[in-house]
Amino acid sequence: MRAELLSRVLSLLPDPAHAGRPELAAYHAMLRDYPGRGGKGIRSDLLLASARAHGVQPGTPAWEGALWLAAALELFQNWVLIHDDIEDDSEERRGRPALHRLHGVPLAINAGDGLHAYMWAAVHRAGVPGAMEAFLEMIHRTAEGQHLDLGWVEAREWNLTERDYLDMVRLKTAYYTVVVPLQLGALAAGAAPHPDFLPAGLALGAAFQIRDDVLNLNGDPAKYGKEIGGDLLEGKRTLIVLHWLAHAPADQRDAFLAQMHRDRPDKDAGVIADIHRWLLESGSVAYAQAYADREAVTGLAALEGALADAANPQAAQDLLGAMRTLATRDY
Repeated sequence: MRAELLSRVLSLLPDPAHAGRPELAAYHAMLRDYPGRGGKGIRSDLLLASARAHGVQPGTPAWEGALWLAAALELFQNWVLIHDDIEDDSEERRGRPALHRLHGVPLAINAGDGLHAYMWAAVHRAGVPGAMEAFLEMIHRTAEGQHLDLGWVEAREWNLTERDYLDMVRLKTAYYTVVVPLQLGALAAGAAPHPDFLPAGLALGAAFQIRDDVLNLNGDPAKYGKEIGGDLLEGKRTLIVLHWLAHAPADQRDAFLAQMHRDRPDKDAGVIADIHRWLLESGSVAYAQAYADREAVTGLAALEGALADAANPQAAQDLLGAMRTLATRDY
């Protein structure tokens, strides 16, 4: 996260040093934990890049509004991650134990709820017409995608298609990663978001998530910030796994499904390691990456068309370059 955004986020959050009770000081520190860990700032950077492409200049009132919206987006990302880590029974976040591992589930949920409220405070500070509606759309769609993901895990459902996976990631990932940041940047400039931001963002969001799935298997732990192979332990449905299941030898498929019918603590680490190796040795990782590349090409073409008449052509080109990098990132 940019230092200027982190300072805005922290300015909204209560200071533990000023708490009247030690218990509240602990709560205030929990609110600051995930934002203070940094994160990549991908979504807020995209929002600000969109604002510049739409003609917003740093130092102007419109830029001030864009910065508050970017801070709100970072707060969204952090409260969602607290809840997501609980729902996925994750061990780590950004190289440290997940919040619920440090403080327990009830307190972590409460901290996430608190950050949710401060997100709306940042949206209010922005004073940008249409921003509240965009945030509501983002939350609704993200929750729908999360429900699909969690519902499949809860039901031990593996009889899924690539279309099922894409429906899920376009809801769960694409709206808050690409679609809405693009729209918010336009709104900060007082412009109507281009309708092609939706198809562009859905394709680019899918490319982003598929790439993330690839990195979860073969990424650099120091750059990735999450546990490598965590998707297998959490039983995540990914394009890689669904493709592999359709072609895997019967004994490997049976071993995989037996593990996926267990809760995370009950999975056999040795068998999970074997499955991880089978996936890497198969052609499914390359298949998924090629799929992501095609989605990126489709999304970039739509985004280029949407930005063809941008108020700031150079900033629009910078935005397109950033999106190309995002779809092929190694972190």
